[in-house]
Amino acid sequence: MKLLTACPLDCYDACSVIYEDGKLKGDKDHPITQGYLCPNLNSYLDTPVIKSPRYKSKEISMEEALEILKSELQKREDKRSLYFRGRGNFGAMQEITSEFFARRGFVGTRGSLCDGAGEAGIKSGRGESLVLTPEEIAKSEVVVVWGRNIDVTNSHLMPFIKDKILIVIDPVKTKIAKMAHLHLQIKPRSDIYTALLMARFAYIEQMDDEEYIACRCEDFDFYLDFIRSYPVKTLLEICGVEDAIDVITALELMRDKRTVFLVGIGVQKYYNGDQVVHMIDSLAAMLGLHGKEGCGVSYLGNSSYGIDLPFMKPKESVPIATVDFGEFDFVFIQGSNPANQMPCSAKVVKGLNNSDFVVYYGLYENETSKLADLVIPSCNFLQKEDVRFSYGHHYIAHMPKLEESTSGISEYDLTAYLMEAFGYEGLKSEHEYIESLLEANSTKEGEYLTSKSYEDRIYEEEFLTDSGAFCLIDEFEEKDLEGGEFHLVTCKYKHSLNSQFKRYDKAHLPPGIGFSDGDRVKISSEYGSYEFEVKIDDRLRNDCVLIYSGVEGVNYLTPNKLSRVGDSAIYQEVMVNLEKI
Repeated sequence: MKLLTACPLDCYDACSVIYEDGKLKGDKDHPITQGYLCPNLNSYLDTPVIKSPRYKSKEISMEEALEILKSELQKREDKRSLYFRGRGNFGAMQEITSEFFARRGFVGTRGSLCDGAGEAGIKSGRGESLVLTPEEIAKSEVVVVWGRNIDVTNSHLMPFIKDKILIVIDPVKTKIAKMAHLHLQIKPRSDIYTALLMARFAYIEQMDDEEYIACRCEDFDFYLDFIRSYPVKTLLEICGVEDAIDVITALELMRDKRTVFLVGIGVQKYYNGDQVVHMIDSLAAMLGLHGKEGCGVSYLGNSSYGIDLPFMKPKESVPIATVDFGEFDFVFIQGSNPANQMPCSAKVVKGLNNSDFVVYYGLYENETSKLADLVIPSCNFLQKEDVRFSYGHHYIAHMPKLEESTSGISEYDLTAYLMEAFGYEGLKSEHEYIESLLEANSTKEGEYLTSKSYEDRIYEEEFLTDSGAFCLIDEFEEKDLEGGEFHLVTCKYKHSLNSQFKRYDKAHLPPGIGFSDGDRVKISSEYGSYEFEVKIDDRLRNDCVLIYSGVEGVNYLTPNKLSRVGDSAIYQEVMVNLEKI
């Protein structure tokens, strides 16, 4: 029997999935995902899950685990207790646990390990980050892929950019860079200067859309003074671009053509990540691209825009990227692996070890589950009902419960147990929440659901700023990095999603610096060090080291600091040194 659901993974694509004869298959009729599943989803059911709860390394029953959890919660002072929820599952109902922990007075988290700085940058210019849909991207003539490895992180977008003029801006010669008409292999951390350089040349070449700027943008004179304040030669040196003709060629390829910028999260993993994205967005505004057919800038759209989830949130919070677990007596971790994924792993592990009691609630064994006092397995996405919103397109999916779990407990059932155990009232039935979310936020379109907040052409009439105009950037903070010879680049691996599924285990180094495949290297930063096996990679600039997200040890090197705004992790705001072992 064929049953329809959707992928729960934290990804642009939010695949429509058919569950048939115990297998996951692509839904060929879905307008976006069109029957293809990524490697992660294809290996989802083959990935071992936690089979039973565990307390102090001893397997126990679910009933015992829930009693231990209840007992420990009764002992704890509210402000010394932390509720830490990740996005291992992107379903809306995963947030229902917040209802209990908010009532209990736990401290929550805010900000992002992923995209928060960039979203703040989008909001600075446009007021809100709306989804530029694949259907609109398909109407473009030119696609500028900026720090976004589409065939890995957004593979279902590939058919929508087929036969376009491709320009890639990325420190790494990715697969899509090799397909491009032009690749600007810039230095890491120079994206903002590259956008400045392009804006400077666009103005010189009279590519600025004067009518659009006059009607739809604010403070163009200040923006113009800003882009003129940097000498072209200086910008070329900072960006690592040898010849200005490459930048001019990129602009000429865009001239008088419908152009889309596809911007990835790599460009904003820095202290001033908001300003980097705001600068790229301002370049697009200067060219008159926002709100026109087949034009605009695609970043991670706000999947919760226009959606009011009915769950309480903790009144107090700490930034998720810099949490010191050691400051809390009790820590509840849901759907996340902070011991691997959070910056500055040494501090994270130390904090978890210093906390009096750590609960890990999730699907897979990982570095964090091994440190927990109590491990409670969750259900997979087939074993619970949910709703899936997307930050890459406007389709909404109802995810029905398709099978029973033999080992885990759902987020709703766990919350219902705790609410009853502590005498809290007001929890609705799971079905009521699901029906309410779907009724309030979705519209039926054929056999699929679309978001009620969807617009055919975003920002066509106005931006969502106070004035309704685009707010151009006119300054940014500059900050020199010291302490190392090489820039650290972190990006996604094609067979894993952060620390889930088939992880990679090597550090990629450029050729010609004295290393060979299989060597051992100690990589150090001011935040820590770790030993890796070497993979020589001719896709890299000679000033870069690439380590995929999820590789064991990568976050021993990254800074436990926040972006300028957005409370976001800044993984690439670091230089590293290499030592052959």
